[in-house]
Amino acid sequence: MRGFVRDIEDLTEHNGDFRRVLYTGRNLQLVLMSIKPGEDIGEEVHPDRDQFFRVETGVGEVTIDGNRTKVEADVAILVPAGARHNVKNTGKEPLKLYTLYGPPEHKDGTVHATKAEALAAKEHFAGKTTE
Repeated sequence: MRGFVRDIEDLTEHNGDFRRVLYTGRNLQLVLMSIKPGEDIGEEVHPDRDQFFRVETGVGEVTIDGNRTKVEADVAILVPAGARHNVKNTGKEPLKLYTLYGPPEHKDGTVHATKAEALAAKEHFAGKTTE
């Protein structure tokens, strides 16, 4: 089968990796994230891609261009290309979310168990898709 059809809520809630790329298309990429208490994704800017986040479990805050907003389960976040942003876990349990990049950001199949692994990696999307 082409494409991706799975229970995204279940996959997100059971993910223990900081970053796990599930699917990469030419124009869109699906990534799971699990952010430990007190941890964040790290402030970043994607000048050429939009990003969507959906929180499944936990509590945190998102900052977009200096504007901070509390987030919790079932909240969606849209970050336009060029916006400086960060997502931080402010709770006592992992903040579990998934994100969509358009176009893709990471190498297909990427798994970073921890934020330290993600920071050490220099990989980026190079054109290879899941299919």
